[in-house]
Amino acid sequence: MSVTIYHNPRCSKSRQTLALLEEKGVAPDIVEYLKTPPSAAELKAILKKLGLKPQEIVRTTDARYAELGLKERAVSEDDLIALMAKNPILIERPIVVSGNKAAIGRPPETVLAIL
Repeated sequence: MSVTIYHNPRCSKSRQTLALLEEKGVAPDIVEYLKTPPSAAELKAILKKLGLKPQEIVRTTDARYAELGLKERAVSEDDLIALMAKNPILIERPIVVSGNKAAIGRPPETVLAIL
């Protein structure tokens, strides 16, 4: 089974999740999503696997969120997905995808349920 982690090496939770996967013998494909952001279509597929709405994986505390004026205005789901594709710093991390399931590694142990 193929496992992918959308990873930010500067994030402690992301590093902890990657280490946990490796401890469990999983060698995931690592996508440094800030360097290689998922497309809007990929984000939609990930959201479906997570069973979440776009608003539920947005990092609302990130400065970019405020810079884009997202605190003050409502945007459609498609517009928010497009903004996340263009500004991947807005995407919660890490996200682990395994088959037709996905989980956010907060806390890192959450991803074990999809392996």
